[in-house]
Amino acid sequence: MNILFTASEAVPFVKTGGLADVVGALAPVLAKEGHDVRVIIPDFSAIPQEYVSQMSHVCDFEIQLGWRRQYCGIEKLEKDGVTWYFMDNKYYFGRPYIYGMGGDEYERFGFFCRGVLNMLPLIGFRPDVIHSHDWQSGMIPALLKIQYAHLPFYAPIKSVFTIHNLQYQGIFGIREVQDILGLGDSLWTEDQLECFGCANFMKAALVYADMITTVSPSYAEEIQTAYYGERLDGLLRARKTDLHGVLNGIDMDEYNPQTDPIIAEHFNFEDLQGKAACKKALQEELGLDVNPDIPIIGMVGRLSNQKGLDLVDYVIADIMRQEVQLVVLGMGEGRYFNLFSWAEGEYKGRVAARFTMDHNLAHKIYAGADIFLMPSQFEPCGLSQMIAMRYGTIPIVRETGGLRDTVLSYNEFSGEGNGFTFFNYNAHDMLHVIERSIGYYNNRRDIWNTLQQRGMKGDYSWAHSAKEYMNLYQSLFEPKTEETAEAGESNEKNPVVVEFNE
Repeated sequence: MNILFTASEAVPFVKTGGLADVVGALAPVLAKEGHDVRVIIPDFSAIPQEYVSQMSHVCDFEIQLGWRRQYCGIEKLEKDGVTWYFMDNKYYFGRPYIYGMGGDEYERFGFFCRGVLNMLPLIGFRPDVIHSHDWQSGMIPALLKIQYAHLPFYAPIKSVFTIHNLQYQGIFGIREVQDILGLGDSLWTEDQLECFGCANFMKAALVYADMITTVSPSYAEEIQTAYYGERLDGLLRARKTDLHGVLNGIDMDEYNPQTDPIIAEHFNFEDLQGKAACKKALQEELGLDVNPDIPIIGMVGRLSNQKGLDLVDYVIADIMRQEVQLVVLGMGEGRYFNLFSWAEGEYKGRVAARFTMDHNLAHKIYAGADIFLMPSQFEPCGLSQMIAMRYGTIPIVRETGGLRDTVLSYNEFSGEGNGFTFFNYNAHDMLHVIERSIGYYNNRRDIWNTLQQRGMKGDYSWAHSAKEYMNLYQSLFEPKTEETAEAGESNEKNPVVVEFNE
């Protein structure tokens, strides 16, 4: 098949979060199966020069955005069997940031969505499927259906849209989005583009994409409820037959304790001695007391309420009453910068916090920590818990989204499980599970080693997920049965009535 991924970021070129990991890892896996996979992202100024120097110019054209005519250049390079395209416009993408605070984000990514569709005939590539990721690409399925589908070149193209995090939707004023994309007044109704009096890039994709996916089966179920649905749960329930949860994977080669060049010493599930060396090196690098018998709790990720850090804030003194060390790496909200800065001073030699995005240090924490804490309020998939298990670091997670799909709490009666979990979003429930895990670490090292080995032997690769995606792509082209054809005709005549929660 011919497949085009559209996203705002992808490793190794530019990354702010898990979206980049997914796009950068999934595309090469599909390409290895013999498919023509291409990816387009904006040509951000943050892309390293080593990749910029490899790019070649493909074409350039102008894009009409309301009264403006803007230059659009397409650059490309080949890597890992994938053709990577980069959309060049210095005004929109040559800025010192990836995402701004909202000012003209609708224009930047409206430009990107329009440019993706306009470039296809010029580069001589017609995808069978355009697979768009998150709100920044959300207008592509909508524009394809509304403005392009009547053209012979575009008519056969199907669209898939993946929700990586429903909380970020791309919400802007209707008039502004109308202006840049030429979307008439008749489209701004509750069952089409309008969303609580605003334009919403995410909602546009959810209405018009042929298929919707998200990054874990549990999250696909959760977002159809009012608690997790971010006011779009009614629409998602209306489209539940087109909504599929496909669990993300990780790059098993990059995150491999047997070959990882970043960590202090290599190890595997049969011989864990190297992990002790990694722990000692981590303690020394971060200024912690060097003690092999004290468990290290690691946390790597965005410092925000979504990640459950308000629970940590509430019981941090109780956590530190245990014989533990705490290592935190991430950037985010000021309140958590203050919290962990205070903790570092209060518990000298036992707490280390680094407020940065440090890829190398993240690897060292995954390898050197004993416990990985991830008490998320919600978690569409989560990659960190899978990476931690790959390095023999036992996860403590809240049972939500992809965390529930990947971590099974240890059951002392059946012996099943690969980590520790809690269900309620409650600080003392989390504290109880931390205490339980420390008890096993200190007193039942045989069980602890079994959990480590189980986690390290798990298959977290993209192979299974890639197969699921291909099955979903192919299902878009299967002949409709008489029943589904009638349903389709009915929906065309009578648009779905979308239920929203006030």
